[in-house]
Parts: sequence; structure tokens; C-alpha cells
Amino acid sequence: MIALFVSLGSILYATEDSTTVRWSLQECITQGIEQNYQLQIQREYQAVSDRNATIGNAGYLPSLDMNAGYSGQYNSSDSEKEDGTTETRNGELNQQYNAGLNLSWTIFDGLKMQASYAKLKELKSMGELRTRIQIDNTAASIAAGYYQLIRQKIKLRNLKAALDLSKERLRIVEERYHIGSSSRLELQQAKVDYNADNALYLKQTEVVYTARITLNELMGIANINQKTDVTNEEIHLAPMVSKDELWQRTLDANLSLLNAEKNRQLSVEDLRIARSKNYPYLKLNAGYGYNGNRYEVGATIQRDQLGFNYGATIGISIFDGMNRQREQRNAKTQIRIAELEKQSLELGLKADMSNLWMAYTNNLMLLRQECQNVETAKEYLEIAMERYKLGDLSGIELREAQNSLLAAEERLSTAEYETKVCEISLMQLSGDILPFLYQD
Repeated sequence: MIALFVSLGSILYATEDSTTVRWSLQECITQGIEQNYQLQIQREYQAVSDRNATIGNAGYLPSLDMNAGYSGQYNSSDSEKEDGTTETRNGELNQQYNAGLNLSWTIFDGLKMQASYAKLKELKSMGELRTRIQIDNTAASIAAGYYQLIRQKIKLRNLKAALDLSKERLRIVEERYHIGSSSRLELQQAKVDYNADNALYLKQTEVVYTARITLNELMGIANINQKTDVTNEEIHLAPMVSKDELWQRTLDANLSLLNAEKNRQLSVEDLRIARSKNYPYLKLNAGYGYNGNRYEVGATIQRDQLGFNYGATIGISIFDGMNRQREQRNAKTQIRIAELEKQSLELGLKADMSNLWMAYTNNLMLLRQECQNVETAKEYLEIAMERYKLGDLSGIELREAQNSLLAAEERLSTAEYETKVCEISLMQLSGDILPFLYQD
């Protein structure tokens, strides 16, 4: 019955592979950049900042308003004259009509318009930068998910090889038991080991499936259950430049550092806007309109006016409750805060670079060591299996050799994956993640 379950699991896994859509790393990244939902959201934010960066939003252009109105007065009045007579009027209706165009244009406002436009352009640039940051984050996550799937598939292959070996051992023990050269205890132990390997194999198929779903989610594939597979079967490492060169690239091109500099520049523009209140302002205004009045009584029963008006206003704020000084001091403080945040970020990046480089070099050493361990464990298992077939080795000793190989293979796979993740993280810090992944 257990053998039947194993066969069914193998058939289902093979069927899934045969119907799988296979992706290269570059194809996965391209798909993710196009479809990842977080990236789509960021692009919408960027579109808003792009539309806001206009001279009209900065205040350079005049405003033109059109208006029209109507008002009426309906009155009753009593009046007494000097000769003692009285006059009563009921239902006296007076009406007013107006329509016009009004133009207002700020010519000078202490360079506030220039500072505002510069700030809007910085915000636009920041929107583009944040989109690039999101693209890099998405690409790095997809690459990590891609290699995680490769790693789990390698482990599945290793467990399948161990399961096949346990199956062969069980076959040998059963034959020996039937001819009386093996004990029932050894047969039962072989079955227990076989069942344990089978359970590990079936559990690993679940881990591989989860890794595929995660990769689908990162790529933004709507059909989350799509049977995704990767074209790579192994994790290949890329040559890495020196630590000093990586750090110089980080200082020049790290997107978070560039974003921090943009934040500092925004604070500088806020200070310019605050200082604009120290200067006078000049505004022009003009209008063209119609005014009409209708009277029911009096010497004049109708008056219409149609004409053009214009003027200029110049002024300066003398005292505003010390708000200008407060705003300027706050703006200067924000500049200092932005500079400190950038310095803090740079120090944090230096720490990240140091830690990642240490992990990278350490994993490379582990990788070389584990490669040797795997070769030794394979040779040891081959010798153990031959001796077991000849009856010179117990099942427990064979099991130990088998477990030693599995452990060595798992350590090797872990070292390969962690080294690759270090590569990806180092290149992301340096701002070169996309060129690195597209040539991988």
C-alpha cells in the first residue's frame, strides 16, 4: 500500500512537470515588472507626481474666472413728507444682473513660484526614483523566489534518490528474509526507514508546490495555481567584484541614498518658499463685465453698465505673528534632519555591506568545503552499498551512510542558496541589481 502511494505521488509530480510553464529568471523578472501589483500601485503614484509638476501648479500662470449673478429686492415702504402727507408703496421690486470675466496674475511673490516649481520637479523625480526602488525590490524578491524553487527541487531530487536507495535496501532484505538469511527485525527496520524516506519525499513535494505559488504571486500571475517551473536545474554563482568597488558603486548609485538626497533638496525648497514671505508681492488684475439694474419706481427705472476694469496690487507683510521666522527656522531644521538621515542611512548601508560581504565570503568557503563533503559522502555510500549487498555491512551502518550523504547535500544546497542571496543583496545595495540578474 505504501509503495502504491509513492508511485501515485511520483506519477502526479511527473504529470505536473509535463504540463508546467517553464520560465527563465529573466522571463520571471520581466513578467513581475509588468504585472506585480505593488509595482503597478507605485506607477500610479508616480503618474500623480508627474501630472503635478507643471508651471500652472507652481503658480506661474494667471487665473481667469467667469461669473454671473442675479439679486432682487421686494419691499413695501411708508414715508411721511414735510407737508404732513404720507405715501405708501407696496410690492416695490428692484433687480440686479451681473456677468463678467476676471483675470488675476501674480507677477512676483518673492520667488515662491520658482521654489514651488523646483519642489514639484523634485517630487516628480522622487516618484520616478521610488518606482525604480520598487522595481529593484521586485526583481530581487523574484530572484530569491526563483532560486528558492531551484533549491527545493534539488532537495526533492536528493530525497528521491534516498527513497530509491531505501526501496532497493528493502527489496534486498525481503529476499534475504524469504531465504532465511535475514531477521524479521532487520526487515521491519528497513520498512520503517523506507516509510520515513517516503514521508520526507511527500512532504518535500508540498514545499516545492508552495515555492511555486510564491513565485507566481511575486510575478503577479492572476492564475495563482499555474504550474510554474524554472529552466535552471542548478544554482550558478557569478563572479563578484571587490568589496571596495562595490562600496563605491553603492555611494554613487544606491537608490535609497539618492532618495535621501532628494528629501534634503525638498527641505531646501521649503526654506526658499518660507523666505519668499520676506519680499513684497505684485499682482495684476483685470476684468470685463456687465451690470444691470431694474427699478420699479423713481426717476431711473433701468441702468446698464458694460466695461473693462484693471489694476495692480503691491504689498508686503509687515508682521504676521512671528510665523515667518518660525517657518524658516523649522525649514532649516528639516534640512538638518534630512542631512542626518542621509548620514545615518549611509552608515547603515556600510554596516549592511560589511555583514553581507562577510556572509558571502564565509558561504563561499563553506561551499567549497561542502562540495568535498558531498563527493566523500557519495563515495562512502557507494562502498557501503556494495558491502551491504555482500552482507559485510549492517542495515544501520548503511542507513548512517545514507543520512550522511543527505545531510551533506542539504548543507551544500543551503550554502549555494545563501551565497546566491548574498550576491543578489550586494548587487541591490550597489544599484546594479537588474543588469546583474539579466546577465545571470
